[in-house]
Amino acid sequence: MKYLFFSWLTVFVGSWIVYVEYSSYTELCRGHDCKNSICDKYRKGVIDGSACSSLCKKETLYLGKCFTAKPNSQVYSGSWGDLEGVIKCQMEEAPHYDLGSEMEPRKEAVAFNKPTKGTSVEKFREMILNHLKAKVGDQANLADLATQVLSITDANKDGHISLPEARSTWALLQLNEFLLALVLQDREHTPKLLGFCGDLYVMEKVPYSPLYGISLPWIIEVWIPAGLRRSMDQWFTPSWPHKAKISIGLLELVEDVFHGTFGSFLMCDVSATSFGYNDRHDLKVMDARYIVPEAIFQENIRQKHCDVDEDCLYGADCLTSCDLTKHRCTPEVTRPNLAKGCEALKDYILRGAPSDVKEELEKQLYACIALKGSVEQMEIEHSLILNNLKTLLWKKISHTKDS
Repeated sequence: MKYLFFSWLTVFVGSWIVYVEYSSYTELCRGHDCKNSICDKYRKGVIDGSACSSLCKKETLYLGKCFTAKPNSQVYSGSWGDLEGVIKCQMEEAPHYDLGSEMEPRKEAVAFNKPTKGTSVEKFREMILNHLKAKVGDQANLADLATQVLSITDANKDGHISLPEARSTWALLQLNEFLLALVLQDREHTPKLLGFCGDLYVMEKVPYSPLYGISLPWIIEVWIPAGLRRSMDQWFTPSWPHKAKISIGLLELVEDVFHGTFGSFLMCDVSATSFGYNDRHDLKVMDARYIVPEAIFQENIRQKHCDVDEDCLYGADCLTSCDLTKHRCTPEVTRPNLAKGCEALKDYILRGAPSDVKEELEKQLYACIALKGSVEQMEIEHSLILNNLKTLLWKKISHTKDS
């Protein structure tokens, strides 16, 4: 009787776990609905793009494994002919980060109704310029970025921008991740844009992600102590010289997004899951939703009501202080991107570090983590620490094939 009871209990618990996992999967992973929605608009002539024909007519663009974390932002592995990529689709709703209210994505229906019929290419270019200016501030070379956007818009490269192509590009420009991919497209730290259709887009596949750590079933995860979990994450990492090169990539990314060619960006979720790397151990940004333009961040967070500093948090890492006289958040983040990057790298790069550099590396990392206030207030110290860290790591691996 006892064995029968335990057998029944095992079957019951197993069935419940399978049911919960299946329900969670079907609720999150709606790639079929995403494809149908996009292709319906393509066939009606509402949208167009370089991936539309392959997705909807030739069916040579396939959605593979689901990596979706939120129902409104679908993420899949994919294959497109001989190419492997990551397919992202917004399920009719683009995440618009309203920093002035709940610091959470606010959903807005994407109607693909802009630009309107009769809009000239010059007028569309003006729309793009004004949008970019609102996102990243009034930068001197935004015209160059607008030109890049227009070149991507002409998906079939016929020298003519159609209204469906323009509507697809306009929808994509509302997404922080797509905007960052444009801004950093000449750098090695963001995956390349392979194609798009409406607000569905295909990015280059990053072979290794997250930056470190292993994924475990939740039923096992809950029983593992936090300290042991951190140690386990460190077991599954590349050799130290490779980790050094990946770490240099993250430091270079910090340089690229701060006072870059097209304005400054804030890194508001600097965690291992946000990054990966390729076969050459070049760092790649996996999830750029929380790398946000500093100008739009500051503009919106000023409007947020607060009672304590913790009310002024966006993402996991962008915290400002609360002005108790006005009960509004101040615009300056308390920690610069570099300090957050160093904190993410500390355990990763110190584990297995050669003895002749470990002490100095640890010293530099802790000085980096201790950075406070805006970068403008400490630009010399910020640059010094950044350069010291890069030099220390490069010096150790420059004579090896890993460099």
